[in-house]
Amino acid sequence: MLGAIIGDIIGSVYEFDNLRRTDFEPLFHPDSDFTDDTVCTIAVAAALLDGLDPAAMLLDWCRRYPGRGYGGRFADWLRRGDLKPYNSFGNGSAMRVAPAALLARTLEEAATLARQVTVVTHSHPEGVKGAVATTEAIFLARHGVDAAAIRTHVATVHGYDMARSTDEIRPVYRFNETCQETVPEALICALEADGFEAAIRLAISIGGDSDTVAAIAGPVAEARFGVPESIAEAARAKLPGDMLEVLARLYARTGPL
Repeated sequence: MLGAIIGDIIGSVYEFDNLRRTDFEPLFHPDSDFTDDTVCTIAVAAALLDGLDPAAMLLDWCRRYPGRGYGGRFADWLRRGDLKPYNSFGNGSAMRVAPAALLARTLEEAATLARQVTVVTHSHPEGVKGAVATTEAIFLARHGVDAAAIRTHVATVHGYDMARSTDEIRPVYRFNETCQETVPEALICALEADGFEAAIRLAISIGGDSDTVAAIAGPVAEARFGVPESIAEAARAKLPGDMLEVLARLYARTGPL
């Protein structure tokens, strides 16, 4: 989950100003900050930790932190407050789902929890698929499955094109907020990388919806490699106390990766 937050924070300054290279410095830009991706991920974690309604938790947390870049349809959902799903296949379903992978005991439970926290807003089959594929990739990585096998699983079970490299994606990739054109690209970044920081840098380098691409890649990379403490500390310094409390409770429950 911290990997998702780190990806979001680092990617926040590049979402509308893509930077198609990996050697950017510093890793955390002075203007980097958490966005809607982090707020929603915290909300999902709180819901799963306490057995609460995911829709109610999303509404509560996102209203606590307005103006964090919420997508148009999700922002309308927040304003209405009626807690009804709206058939979205946006990538918001995948960027917030890491806690489901950490709290699940089996791959099947991971998929079930992913669906549970997704259908409250992103009820379109593609929205659900993006969330489940991301959750399963995180779960498999956390349990020692290698990158090639995870690619095969995601391609076989979910039908995404996982045969590409980041060098093939980068020249042609454009801003896109759908699961269909965000989730496989983000997972490829995490599965191609040889370390956590490298995964985040690859995610930024392909462009597109940078904070969300990195927020999807980040938890897979965390599960594969862990997070260097200096990077973890830099991210925690950007978070308010109530978010840190949820983050601490999650890792107390799941144990370190």
